[in-house]
Amino acid sequence: MAKDKVRVGVIGVGYVSQNNFMPVLPRMDDVEIVGIMANHLEKAQRAQRMCGAENAVATLEELVDLGLDGAFVLTPKACHSQQIEFLMKAGVDVYSEKPMATTLKDAARMVELSEKTGKKLMIGFNRRYAPVVQRAKEVYTNVLPDVIIGQKNRPATEYHATLENAVHIVDLMRFFGGEVRDVHAISKYTDPDYETFTTAMLHFENGAAGMLIADRSSGQWEETIEIHGGNHSVQIKMPDSVTIVDGEAMHTTEMTPMAMGWARSEDKLGFSYAIRHFVDCLKEGKTPMTNAQDAFKTHVLLDQILRSAGLPGME
Repeated sequence: MAKDKVRVGVIGVGYVSQNNFMPVLPRMDDVEIVGIMANHLEKAQRAQRMCGAENAVATLEELVDLGLDGAFVLTPKACHSQQIEFLMKAGVDVYSEKPMATTLKDAARMVELSEKTGKKLMIGFNRRYAPVVQRAKEVYTNVLPDVIIGQKNRPATEYHATLENAVHIVDLMRFFGGEVRDVHAISKYTDPDYETFTTAMLHFENGAAGMLIADRSSGQWEETIEIHGGNHSVQIKMPDSVTIVDGEAMHTTEMTPMAMGWARSEDKLGFSYAIRHFVDCLKEGKTPMTNAQDAFKTHVLLDQILRSAGLPGME
């Protein structure tokens, strides 16, 4: 793309949009926010004032008519596949929050449509772009781990809790360990739509073993990853620290000193780096790391975990 600036639109003005995207996009000198879309125009107008967008609109048709290079789909997950389909068919590259669809059938259709139209579809697995995760990946790029333990804990359940929140940890386990051969999972619930916990043993194709723990009765929000192998150990405490041990020394990197102590959640959790990556891919014609084809594999793995645990899958 031979442009100094890329023209983007933002669809959705909820919590994720307001806290992780609208503060980031205006800081990018090579991005022009040409439109904000919400079903209720007054909400779009409030968001427009927040981020300095050029226009506020209430329909996808109006947004596309503004002339977009890329769009950010930040709406509730039930809307994703329909909005992604409309945008790609209109010739717009898309960044969508996870999941790309609520069913595997629709997710597969998104992959096929991206390939057919030639439009980029990047899925917002932002944890991969977090500084602590990128530092850990430096250790396990040329060395495969033997054991991966991932935890995603929160103090209260919600509708389809494992699907809603553990997907980030499942994606990180794939990011470090590769593809999974076998899944054995269990879950505790009275109502399978509101599970208390899910645990899963994963057997990776390269021989590594993984343990997923997704608990919804814990004392607080917690995301951790432990990785062992190649005479190294890495512990990630999202989003604040990563500790690397190599048998001779232990080194911990804290995120607090970032920006002289003013590190923002959108930076520490990887949102700003994911957005930067998407924009660079638009400008340089590259394929995003968390493209639809790769993200679909995370959707499939999560579906296997849910079904093995006796929970509703991505049907």
